[in-house]
Amino acid sequence: MTRTPLLEVDHLTMRFGGLIAVNDISFTAYDREITAIIGPNGAGKTTVFNCLTGFYNAPVGRLRLTGARGEFLLERMDGFRIAQKAGVARTFQNIRLFPRMTVLENLIVAQHNKLMAASGYTVAGLFGLRSYREAEREAIDLARSWLDRLGLTAQADWEAGNLPYGSQRRLEIARAMCTKPVLLCLDEPAAGLNPRESAELRELLTEIRDRHRIGVLLIEHDMSVVMGISDHIVVLDYGRLIADGTPAEVRSDPAVIRAYLGEEETDQIPPEVARDLRQEGRA
Repeated sequence: MTRTPLLEVDHLTMRFGGLIAVNDISFTAYDREITAIIGPNGAGKTTVFNCLTGFYNAPVGRLRLTGARGEFLLERMDGFRIAQKAGVARTFQNIRLFPRMTVLENLIVAQHNKLMAASGYTVAGLFGLRSYREAEREAIDLARSWLDRLGLTAQADWEAGNLPYGSQRRLEIARAMCTKPVLLCLDEPAAGLNPRESAELRELLTEIRDRHRIGVLLIEHDMSVVMGISDHIVVLDYGRLIADGTPAEVRSDPAVIRAYLGEEETDQIPPEVARDLRQEGRA
C-alpha cells in the first residue's frame, strides 16, 4: 500500500537559552495513519507539538503539512492560522474543556470560525438570515453526531466539568474533531485513564483514523495504547531522534531499550530484561 506523507519534519531544532530541547530531528507522519511520538520524560515530545501548533517559533527546521486543504509551511504561520487554515487540531496534557458550558456547547464552540463566517461577522447572525440558520443547524447536527458516537447524548445538557474524567478526555477529542482537521495532535490523551477507559480511547482513535481518514499524531506514555493502535512510532531521547519505525521495530530496538532503562549506550542490556520489555510493550 502506498503511503502518503502528511507532515514532514526536517531538521527541527528548538533552543531555550543554552538548553537544546529538540536537536535536529527529522521524521515523516503519514496520512490516514496513527504516528506516536514516545520517549522518557524530558525527551522533547511536547516541545515538538508546540512547534507544530505555533506555540513556539522554532529558529531552525521546516514543518511541511500537505493535506486536503493544500500545502503549508507551519513554521511560517501564526498559531491560530495553523488551526484555522492548515487544519491542525490539538488537545493538551491537561483537559481544557469549558467546564461551565454544557457538553453540547463545547462541541458547538469548536465550530466558531465557521459560524462567524456564516454570520457575516454578526450581521447575518443578528438578523437570523437563512445562511446563518443553516450553518447553525449543521453545527448542532455535527455536535450531536459526536455525542451519539461517544454515548453522551443523555448528558448533552450537563456542564462539561461534571462529566466523569474519561468522558471529558473523549469529549475533548471530539471537540477537536468538530473543526474537521487533516491532522489531529493528541498530547497524552490516556493520562489518568483506567484500563476500561484506555480501551475506549483506543477504539475511538482507530475509528477516527479509519472512518475520517486523517492523520493522528500522538504523544503517549501508556504503551498499551501506543503499541495497540500505532502504525508508526518515533522515539525521542534528550531531544534527539533515536528510533523511527513500526511498533515491532521500535519495541526491539536496543537504543530504545537503553533510553527507557536509563543506561549508557555502552552498557550491556541483560537479555532477560530486554525480553521482558519487549513482551510488556514498555519500550
